[in-house]
Amino acid sequence: MPCSAISGGGSDGNGSLRNFKLNESTFLASLMPKKEIGADRFVEAHPNYDGRGVVIAIFDSGVDPAAAGLQVTSDGKPKILDILDCTGSGDVDTSKVVKADENGCIPGASGASLHVNSSWKNPSGEWHVGYKLVYELFTETLTSRLKRERRKKWDEQNQEEIAKAVKHLHEFDQKHIRAEDANLKRAREDLQNRVDYLQKQADSYDDKGPVIDAVVWHDGEVWRVAIDTQTLEDDPDCGKLADFVPLTNYRIERKYGVFSKLDACTFVVNVYDEGKILSIVTDCSPHGTHVAGIATAFHAKEPLLNGVAPGAQVISCKIGDARLGSMETGTGLTRALIAAVEHKCDLINMSYGEPALLPNYGRFVDLVNEAVNKHRLVFVSSAGNSGPALSTVGAPGGTTSSIIGVGAYVSPAMAAGAHCVVEAPGEGLEYTWSSRGPTADGDLGVCISAPGAAIAPVPTWTLQRRMLMNGTSMASPSACGGIALLISALKAEGISVSPYSVRKALENTSVPVGSLPEDKLSTGQGLMQVDKAHEYLKQSRDVPSVWYQIKINQSGKTTPTSRGIYLREASACQQSTEWTVQVGPKFHEGASHLEELVPFEECIELHSTDNAVVRAPEFLLLTHNGRSFNIVVNPTNLSEGLHYYELYGVDCKAPWRGPLFRIPITITKPITVISRPPLYSFSRMSFLPGHIERKFIEVPLGATWVEATMQTSGFDTTRRFFVDSVQLCPLQRPCKWESVVTFSSPAAKSFSFPVVGGQTMELAIAQFWSSGIGSNETTSVDFEIVFHGINVNKEELVLDGSEAPVRIEAGALLASEKLAPAATLSKIRIPYRPVAAELCSLPTDRDKLPSEKRILALTLTYKFKLEDGAEVKPQVPLLNDRIYDTKFESQFYMISDANKRVYATGEAYPSSSKLPKGEYTLQLYLRHENMQYLEKLKQLVLFIERKLEEKDVMRLSFFSQPDGPVMGNGAFKSSVLVPGKKEAIYLGPPSKDKLLKFSPQGSVLLGAISYGKLSYVEKGQGKDPQKNPVSYQISYIVPPNKMDEDKGKGSSTSTKAVSERLEEEVRDAKIKVLTSLKQDNEEERSEWNKLSTSLKSEYPKHTPLLAKILEGLLSRNNVEDKICHDKEVIDAADEVVDSIDRDELAKFFALRTDPEDEEAEKNKKKMETTRDQLAEALYQKGLALADILSLQGDKPSASEVTEGSKEADKTADSGPGSGVLLERFEDTFKELQKWVEVKSSKYGILSVTREKHHGRLGTALKVLNDIIQENTEPPKKKLYEEKLSLLEEIGWQHLVTYERQWMHVRFPPSLPLF
Repeated sequence: MPCSAISGGGSDGNGSLRNFKLNESTFLASLMPKKEIGADRFVEAHPNYDGRGVVIAIFDSGVDPAAAGLQVTSDGKPKILDILDCTGSGDVDTSKVVKADENGCIPGASGASLHVNSSWKNPSGEWHVGYKLVYELFTETLTSRLKRERRKKWDEQNQEEIAKAVKHLHEFDQKHIRAEDANLKRAREDLQNRVDYLQKQADSYDDKGPVIDAVVWHDGEVWRVAIDTQTLEDDPDCGKLADFVPLTNYRIERKYGVFSKLDACTFVVNVYDEGKILSIVTDCSPHGTHVAGIATAFHAKEPLLNGVAPGAQVISCKIGDARLGSMETGTGLTRALIAAVEHKCDLINMSYGEPALLPNYGRFVDLVNEAVNKHRLVFVSSAGNSGPALSTVGAPGGTTSSIIGVGAYVSPAMAAGAHCVVEAPGEGLEYTWSSRGPTADGDLGVCISAPGAAIAPVPTWTLQRRMLMNGTSMASPSACGGIALLISALKAEGISVSPYSVRKALENTSVPVGSLPEDKLSTGQGLMQVDKAHEYLKQSRDVPSVWYQIKINQSGKTTPTSRGIYLREASACQQSTEWTVQVGPKFHEGASHLEELVPFEECIELHSTDNAVVRAPEFLLLTHNGRSFNIVVNPTNLSEGLHYYELYGVDCKAPWRGPLFRIPITITKPITVISRPPLYSFSRMSFLPGHIERKFIEVPLGATWVEATMQTSGFDTTRRFFVDSVQLCPLQRPCKWESVVTFSSPAAKSFSFPVVGGQTMELAIAQFWSSGIGSNETTSVDFEIVFHGINVNKEELVLDGSEAPVRIEAGALLASEKLAPAATLSKIRIPYRPVAAELCSLPTDRDKLPSEKRILALTLTYKFKLEDGAEVKPQVPLLNDRIYDTKFESQFYMISDANKRVYATGEAYPSSSKLPKGEYTLQLYLRHENMQYLEKLKQLVLFIERKLEEKDVMRLSFFSQPDGPVMGNGAFKSSVLVPGKKEAIYLGPPSKDKLLKFSPQGSVLLGAISYGKLSYVEKGQGKDPQKNPVSYQISYIVPPNKMDEDKGKGSSTSTKAVSERLEEEVRDAKIKVLTSLKQDNEEERSEWNKLSTSLKSEYPKHTPLLAKILEGLLSRNNVEDKICHDKEVIDAADEVVDSIDRDELAKFFALRTDPEDEEAEKNKKKMETTRDQLAEALYQKGLALADILSLQGDKPSASEVTEGSKEADKTADSGPGSGVLLERFEDTFKELQKWVEVKSSKYGILSVTREKHHGRLGTALKVLNDIIQENTEPPKKKLYEEKLSLLEEIGWQHLVTYERQWMHVRFPPSLPLF
């Protein structure tokens, strides 16, 4: 049956027309639909009731104050009163305070020197500084555009440098046709390395974006902010800090800035915590601006493009976190509600949401209830875009009693104008994708409908004024704008505003969409009508503002409590049931006991839309304390399919008020599949655009998956279908499978999806509302469903870590099935406890609830290590996958390395991140105002889930015998299950030698197990259980590690005398004391020198002691006389070298040792240690010599190196004694080359220093780059600083800029704020 049809033909008040034609004015009006809800008629009749005096809080992705139509209201007031980033994603740490020097310059947080404008007032002289990677403030779309444009410029610069480098190489080759000389060869190699480096940079280019410096100060009256954006500009004279026009908190002056002409991105600022936190607010998608435009845009010259309430004002509360794309966070939601109450808003629009585990439940719902019931805010929200199946409404809009949930409607005018379809539909209808009710507890879900598309304003960074968007996200602000008109009128007319009365007026004056009772599940009470609602509110101005709370229990049961009656399963439709209904009138908080509560008494007449099915008492006397009554629902005589009824109460004395409360009764009577094999066909279903077929089937017990075939015929142009399957299970989100299928010509398509046996399944097949428009042909669809099932005694298996297999009992209840089990372990989950827990009270007012309670924050710190790169995902089972249906306020995590570089962030829905080898810190940030709740979480277990590489995935084996895993016999592959006969198999544990080295005791290996394959699967497929139609989780608890075979072997008895051993122990103890001494000041260094001198005289040739003395010298900080210190290091290194018999060492490494000889292995380790001490001494000596040469200013000229003359290596001989030093350096380097690979990550810096000293900067850069790439540990800052130095010396400015930007990513001074 078509889910459309507004009754009546021709033209009506909501925009439906049979033979629809557009002209210019009706086309423009269709872009911003208002006629459909009567808003245009209302404003035309009441020009001053256009939203004036109304403030709407937009909970969304942020609103651009520069967007078209969002500057002023229709009566000239500022349109946007405040703009807030409630998520904290734009927060900058500005706690660092600096002073300006005599030239008016301050050091920026990024390291740049910033010139302060002398005209800026700053009585304290204190400047707070911070910085931000600008891409963190931009959307992915904007960032992608900027990257393309910046890459183009960068490529031009890089190509220019490549051309220069190639030219120099060519000139060298022309001049030196045969470069036989070693120096010439090295010079040519250097030039070639420069060319290679530039070319490789083009391949590895990864733009992390410019860094902007922020400065915050107090001018004696307000906090001021200036931004330095020079890094965003091509012109070096643009974007300077001193040229920035200072901003303050947006709500004070309502001014904004633009980062640069290139990005065209608007931003505002807010300062918190006495200048310690700067919030730079940008939007995280065009969505929020579009929503604000639909509700309130004002275009003086284009009134047809006005929003619904052009006189209304807005506060923008950004709840979409830019760090998470645009996902909402608990922190963002809570702060937004705080802001809405603080600004005394009249309305909230929230076009966000998602499926929920429990309806009308959770921390956010509690706060919303307080805002509506105590502070009288009208809360409007989108119902969701998960239709067309039933029970798909999302939270909070479709599941929360105190929120007006809005469905999405499309009129012929919208279809013809905004959507540009070839032929408009004859009448308006609900969009195919608009979510449907009822909720899991029987509430209607959708309250009203409104236009679900518009061409509305978007942010300036999109480089366009407006764009088309559709969704219930657009329907919600359309309804919100309509409500703003009502509130504007009520305020002007002196009528008290209550969310209860406003909602009642909307519901009781809406125009039904569709002629069938069950259409209400799609459209709510219908398409809202502003003018009619206004008349209703005027007429009921003296009626008490009451919300009638409904609580329903099945008679004889106290739980569960519901808000409607939802009979969905077959068993519930086989007999009559009795229900107890409690109606509780709820007044706003603060209502007068004597004047409002005591006098309240209403005579209610109860009406059933079908007394044959729903029987109730005829009358009810209702007082403030409420009243309960029983009703009987008899579904036994109903036909198969969907049935919807309402029981509603009407005031006997004022029937014009319409229903005061409604009790929705939804009954889905499923088809019973009795054929064997279980198969059901729906033949010759006819579809037109927007038509939905709903089939309800009782899934046979024993079915676990479905194989379906959809055959289409009888059409010409392309057809698009939504195919959805939904089942409801207790305390679970709806089990939903969905597919969008396009048929370009008549064809058949197959699907498979899992099902739950014994539960009713809705199969919703819908032709998309605009698919096939313009074609007069109906689409014929044949749909066949075949149920399959293999039932096992254990769905989720746990292998306990022992060698014993797990017995699995399998059977097929419906038809013969092939039992072909497959099981893999593909992930490992390692548990961690916090190493630190910090609980604090949040200081800013944005974290103070309307109840005056301050929110507390608990920061838990976890440490974990990866032995190699891996894809990891943090998991907190208590908190994950819930935003709205949780009593905890919020969670946020951040993963960083030892350098404080942030690799990943996440919230309720953690995602996998690729991390390189290394040690990591994960900080988990939890918020709530109740300290006791947070105290309980101080030892919260967190799992790091790691995805195994394909080579490490473990495929488990099945056996027909219990000893199979050990004996290796009785392997099981497959068999055929016959109904009525069960079969048992054994699942063996993974082989212990396949367990990964990073699988610590207590960790869990996770994977999937499946038992059946699709009937049409090709041979050889089906080995991956997750690709089979239904799979279950399998886990293996990692047991304790096996004992080390070498452990416990008796160590060889020492042959040394007791006196000799005692002497060695005393010597080692003395060395240990030396290494423990600090050298932070002169006194401590003096003590260290005394002890080291004493020990050297006592043990003059003991290499370990001399190595420790060298190590102690190197550990000194704040050395004043660098050359003197270098000489000390050289002397200490020489002592280490002299203590070692290098000839003996060389002879040893020239021979091979027997690995079976324990004494030989011990001696080998000793010799390796000695070699390492020798190499370290030579390395440090070389660095010290090079440092002295550098401090003396001995450098070759670039021209000499490029020429490749033989003098190039002698240019260091310019200073007194430098020739000797250079000779010593070369000798040291050559000696080191004998023992180690001098270009390795450990010793390569010396090679870099040598090449640099000889002027071969290209070779130095190559060696340094190889070291960086080879070094898998967290990057070392000094290596990248050296790289920057080389690039600057070469003169590649574009690479210098690029590397400096990366320095802020790799080595931030601190972790970002949460």
